[in-house]
Formats: sequence, C-alpha cells, structure tokens
Amino acid sequence: MAQTQNTSEQGSRLLIDAGPIGVWIVVYNLARFVAGDSAIYWGTGAYMVAATAAVILSIRVEKRVPPMLIFTTALVLGFGAMGIWLQDPIFIYIKPTIINIFLSYMILIGLFFGQNVWKIFFQHIFELPERAWTILAIRWAVWFQFLAGLNEVMWRHITDSVVPESARWFAGLELSEAFWANAKLGVIALTLAFGAAQLPLIFRHQPKTEGSAEA
Repeated sequence: MAQTQNTSEQGSRLLIDAGPIGVWIVVYNLARFVAGDSAIYWGTGAYMVAATAAVILSIRVEKRVPPMLIFTTALVLGFGAMGIWLQDPIFIYIKPTIINIFLSYMILIGLFFGQNVWKIFFQHIFELPERAWTILAIRWAVWFQFLAGLNEVMWRHITDSVVPESARWFAGLELSEAFWANAKLGVIALTLAFGAAQLPLIFRHQPKTEGSAEA
C-alpha cells in the first residue's frame, strides 16, 4: 500500500512539474497548423490553465501551499494575460527571463538578509546543515541566472515574429518562434540534469540513521 501511495505521489509530482510545459508544447504545435501566428496565444492560454491546475493539484497532494509554485504561477498568469490582451508576444517571450531573474534574486536577497528561502521551500524534503543549504541556494541562484540569459539569447534572435533587429545581440544568429517554444523541453532536461548534479551534496550531508551508524 505504501509503495502504491508513493508511486501515486510521484506521478502527481510529475504532472505538477512537467504537465504545464507538456500542455504548452502540444497546444502550441497543434495551433500552428490552424491559427498560424496566433499559435503562441493559444499555447499561452493553455499553459495558464495548466499552471493553475498544477497549483491546485500541488495543494491537494502536499497538503500545503507551495510558495515558489504560487509565485511563479502568478508571474505566468500576469505576463501571459498581458501578452494575450495586448496581442504582443514579447511579453510571452520575456516571461521565462523574468521568472528566472525573480527566483535568482529572491534567493540572493534572502541570503543577504540572513534568510535562506531555498531552505524554507525545501526543508520538508531534505535535512541539511546550514552551510549545505547556503551552497545549494547559491548554486540554484546562479543556475536561474544562466536560464534567464539563455532565454534572452533565444527570444532576441527570433526572426519570424515581431522581434526588432535592434534587439539582437549576435549577428547571424537566427531562430524561429517554434524553436524558442519547443526549447522548453530542452530547458527542462538541462534543469533536471543540474538538479541531479546536486544530489552528491545533498546525500553527503544527510543525517546518518542508527542502522548506518552501527554498520
């Protein structure tokens, strides 16, 4: 029974984390065939609905209000709504940048004032000493900065949309909106790999159980 419950929780966690992105990818690519340049608004609307559903599911599964998910979903809804309302995809393109910059500086400013928000968010999952929490928080803050920069490079070089040439950073780099949209799968893969790279730090500082101490 416990194994079945654990499997169910893992499935729910996967839906919460990856479900909205999956919805975005499917709806955007299907809408390209029927809605043309408006596909990004269809994809964004579907993503907003899926992200809201993910928050509700997370609250039901974890029996708590997940603050980071709430913050990021609020930004998703805000920038998505502006993009759709104004019919300006730039708001949608810059949304990942804003979210990642927000997360990075939330961590760094929190550390500056003596509050490790990464520990606050995840201490119910891991038990780590303060130094390990600080290292982990700084690593993720830097990672979010990298993702923000990566998104800036990608959206600024979209050539089949409304992005002006003056926004480009690198001459000769040309990307399509579809590439930017589908690159979210690659970003997820990179983030999972980065998260996996933090496991040695986490496992190394996990408190030893009585059984392992006796061994």
